Amino acid sequence: MGRGMAEDPQAERLKALDDRIAAAKQANAPAPRVDEHYSTANVAWRMVIELVAGLMIGFGMGYGLDALFGTLPWFMLIFTGLGLAAGVKTMMRTAKQLQDDAIRAADRASDDDENRS
Repeated sequence: MGRGMAEDPQAERLKALDDRIAAAKQANAPAPRVDEHYSTANVAWRMVIELVAGLMIGFGMGYGLDALFGTLPWFMLIFTGLGLAAGVKTMMRTAKQLQDDAIRAADRASDDDENRS
């Protein structure tokens, strides 16, 4: 009976030490990585679709105007070029937005690192 009582404080001390070790590991663990809103493949497809959509809309509008006015290649060429320009502009805006998001995420990560220190 005397021996059982001696082990109880030891077991409690070991449990308390275990809890403190677990808390220290959790406090020093890196923050869970927050995945970006879009994966790289999704972003690439989005940009391709934006470019192709601009081209198709421009082509369709130009072909429709050519069919209406009987000037077949001219409006189609002009509006296809405008559609290409609009698609590239939209792609560039998307790339800038993603770059800004990445910069903000990096700033937040560095702020979190500074707060832990």
